[in-house]
Amino acid sequence: MLEKMFSSKALSDALEIFVNEFPVAVWETLYVTVLSTAFAIILGLPLGVLLVAGEKNGVYPLPAWLMQILNVVINLLRSVPFLILMILVFPLTRLIVGTTVGTVASIVPLVIAAFPFIARLVETSLREVSPNIIEAAQSMGATPFQIITKVMIPESVPSLLTNATTAVITILGYSAMSGIIGGGGLGKIAINYGYYRYKYLVMMIAVVLLILLVKIFQSLGTRLATKSDKRLK
Repeated sequence: MLEKMFSSKALSDALEIFVNEFPVAVWETLYVTVLSTAFAIILGLPLGVLLVAGEKNGVYPLPAWLMQILNVVINLLRSVPFLILMILVFPLTRLIVGTTVGTVASIVPLVIAAFPFIARLVETSLREVSPNIIEAAQSMGATPFQIITKVMIPESVPSLLTNATTAVITILGYSAMSGIIGGGGLGKIAINYGYYRYKYLVMMIAVVLLILLVKIFQSLGTRLATKSDKRLK
């Protein structure tokens, strides 16, 4: 098997694919990952704030039935495997983008899979804020909105950035799986050439590039979280 993988024909094919298809695939992977993460944060951040601020002893208590519904919906979406979720949301994907195949179409299931995960990460980060700081803000007459935007979120920025990095890497992994339903990027190349055409060298190159992207995102996220941590200044 190794002889076939590194034969002159395999190396020639891999080089041709690397030059002609990998640059576009890397761009598609970055495009889908960044855009999906942005949309997921737009949905997940407010939801995560509500999970903390809206509880019984929170800064802005919400009805118990509403909190229960939010938790059930988040838990249900998080419990569905991503491959199954992609198929389940085909009608919604077609409604939004007009098709269920392609790079843009993969963004819809990625966002739906990621925003409940981000909501839980935000919830975890906000719960790390000291209750004494929140009580001090309340004693000075701060409104719930002011407490959320000027106390809770700023105090949890390092943790939020660390968790955002985790979310980006998770979405990157999901984007690779979207190649199964025709999504673009490195996942599509790995599946089309590695699984269907048995060009394992091409698949290995795709995996190495995915690992490098994970390393880049992790290093960047760690650096930003470290710089924003007031305890390290």
